[in-house]
Amino acid sequence: MAHDPTQLNRQGPDSGTQIPLGHLYTSDEQKKVAEAYIAQLNAAKVYKKPIVTKVGTLEGFYPAEAYHQDYLTLHPNQPYIAYNDIPKVENLKKIFAQDYIENRRW
Repeated sequence: MAHDPTQLNRQGPDSGTQIPLGHLYTSDEQKKVAEAYIAQLNAAKVYKKPIVTKVGTLEGFYPAEAYHQDYLTLHPNQPYIAYNDIPKVENLKKIFAQDYIENRRW
């Protein structure tokens, strides 16, 4: 939905080592579940290529700078947001309609 897990260091039009996507865990149980799920998806050949999503320890959480907070909501007409992000949100709204909570200004 947000990225292709068979692509390393890439999310949509963004690529590079500053875009390290992965699953971060805080317990051994979370690590086991993530690794088992990736193995299950690979075994079922859900994707044409192997999943390269990294599984690693969450070492800390750092909030984005203030000007990045609520960026989509505050800048819905910014071309990158309008073209790349709003369609993803709309798709998630359809897939998870029962869980979606409307709270937007765009």
